[in-house]
Amino acid sequence: MKILVCISNVPDTTTKVKFTDNNQKLDTNGIQWVINPWDELSLTRALELKDNAANKIESVTVIHVGNSSSEPTIRKALAIGADNAIRVNADPKDAYFVAAQIAEVVKNEPYDIIMCGIESSDYNGSTVGGMIAEFLNYPSVSAVSNLNIENGQILINREIDGGKELLTISTPVVVVVQKGIAKEPRIASMRGIMTARSKVIKVVEPIAIEPLTSVEGYSVPEKKAACKFIDPDNPKELISLLQNEAKVI
Repeated sequence: MKILVCISNVPDTTTKVKFTDNNQKLDTNGIQWVINPWDELSLTRALELKDNAANKIESVTVIHVGNSSSEPTIRKALAIGADNAIRVNADPKDAYFVAAQIAEVVKNEPYDIIMCGIESSDYNGSTVGGMIAEFLNYPSVSAVSNLNIENGQILINREIDGGKELLTISTPVVVVVQKGIAKEPRIASMRGIMTARSKVIKVVEPIAIEPLTSVEGYSVPEKKAACKFIDPDNPKELISLLQNEAKVI
């Protein structure tokens, strides 16, 4: 059984975001890039499954759509424990474009389980996993909070409104993971870091496909208003502010 983990290269959440070209492009100068947190948890769970010999996981491969500048992030995934890495040599235009590229790779080199984080921390689209499944005509399961393997069957726990759902599904399958899939990201060991330096990242050229969306412009959120502190002995002022300024009562 082989697992493919889709990873995205995103700015660290502490990064101060700036834009260029009339607010149509992200200014990448000075940005610290990291593995998308949901994808990192997804990779951690894949490696946990491989650690259990009874699961008979042959390999865990990571795949990313991006140019050569994203390779440090891919090597971090290798340092964490991924066996192989694939980079589709293209700028990720939109979710449709990314999903199409990943699906094309899978068509040429099938995997049993394809894992995606529920969303990326930059665009928060939550669409790539479902699109990959559609391109491949694979079943997909979203909101996955736990994944196990028993007798070649995939056991999945997913969050639903008001409770949880337990599913059994055969491979191949696309699973979109969320909170609970792993307790915390796996930390790369020194040996893993050294080994990752010599591992080969397989680079494949993209297929010709037009993205379905384009960016009209970006804008930063408006600054929040300053906090007002009310004397606890003056509830009338608090009530007045809630009525006249906040207009919530």
